[in-house]
Amino acid sequence: MPRRSAALLVLALALSACGSSGGGGGGKEEITVWLMKDTATDEFVQRFETEFEREHTGLDLKIQIQEWNGITQKVTSALASTDPPDVIEVGNTQVAQYVASKGVTDLSGKKAELGGDDWIPGLAEPGAVDGKQYGVPFYAANRVVIYRKDLFAAAGVTPPKTRAEWLETTKKLDQGDQQGIYLPGQNWYTLAGFVWDEGGDLAEQSGDSWKGTLNTPQALAGMDFYKQLQALGDGPKDSDEAKPQQTDVVATGKVAQYIAAPGSAKLVAKANPALAEQLGFFPIPGKTAERPGAVFTGGSDLVIPLASSRQDGAYQVVKALAGEKWQVELAKTMNYVPNRKSLATKIGDDPGTTAMAKGAANGHATPNSPNWAAVEARNPIKEFQTAVLTGTDPAAAAAQADAVITQALNSGK
Repeated sequence: MPRRSAALLVLALALSACGSSGGGGGGKEEITVWLMKDTATDEFVQRFETEFEREHTGLDLKIQIQEWNGITQKVTSALASTDPPDVIEVGNTQVAQYVASKGVTDLSGKKAELGGDDWIPGLAEPGAVDGKQYGVPFYAANRVVIYRKDLFAAAGVTPPKTRAEWLETTKKLDQGDQQGIYLPGQNWYTLAGFVWDEGGDLAEQSGDSWKGTLNTPQALAGMDFYKQLQALGDGPKDSDEAKPQQTDVVATGKVAQYIAAPGSAKLVAKANPALAEQLGFFPIPGKTAERPGAVFTGGSDLVIPLASSRQDGAYQVVKALAGEKWQVELAKTMNYVPNRKSLATKIGDDPGTTAMAKGAANGHATPNSPNWAAVEARNPIKEFQTAVLTGTDPAAAAAQADAVITQALNSGK
């Protein structure tokens, strides 16, 4: 190459480097976003990236898909680094754990602009720590009752509206070799909903300390209802939905109803195509017809690492993903519940998603402690359920579980 041409090439490269900002091309600021695998389709991600960059011409979006396996340590390391990704999707129950690292941006001042007064509580509550909003609700999913329309019709019953009606309906369905409901003994998320309906909780905080609260009148009432319902089927008392896989049990054709996220109906239909048109959905009933039963809200929040030097650009991504347009699009694409209660009427007419959205209005989260993962690691709540279902005095079993919960939540203090 001639010396003059080489010099011009070096000059051009130098000017190009000086014109870039944050690693982006053409003078754009590069914004890195971590989204979790299976949160959205590839087509949705590509469409969001394209339209976002068209509307934000100074930003170059780089969306990177992450695996759930090992993500806790990866996010923890990223938050401690000097150049983390700019936006991270995290599980809603993980927010408190990450906030404890002091590496997450406080977005309390943006809550009103993001429609925070309309957020579904099961996502908003775990995103708030010590009165400050760190996590912005992204999407939600919760359990509903999936039922056999043909078996309900044959028994002359319709989807119940209250817990009392639910018991009576299920008794009529529990005939011969047909189970009125398949409810494993250790479905602790469902139990949590019954406890919340009674005004109780799994644990409570007082100052800097936590204590388990299963041995309270409210939690024991929730467990009593669980026991009555569980007895109207042949679910195992000492295991959860995975042992055996409850969709396999339902696919045998002898189960009138079960509790799960709506998407599990597809697994039942795949195993037994004859049931595909017979599966319907209704929200878990509450104590009164006016309010659906409380449910655990699973899903994700969006956080911005404090060490990101691109806070404004990161916020624009969060604002877009949490805004009405992309919330509705994501919900329709993935059968999720959008982050705002008011958007439930805009997500189409899929019956499973509709039932889930109605239930989400009474959504809750697990106790908002950074140590909650330590509770789930052993899960004394499951042990409590099995103990009660197999004849142990409920108060004694609850006291034993509370001791484990209290120790785990206060570890490291």
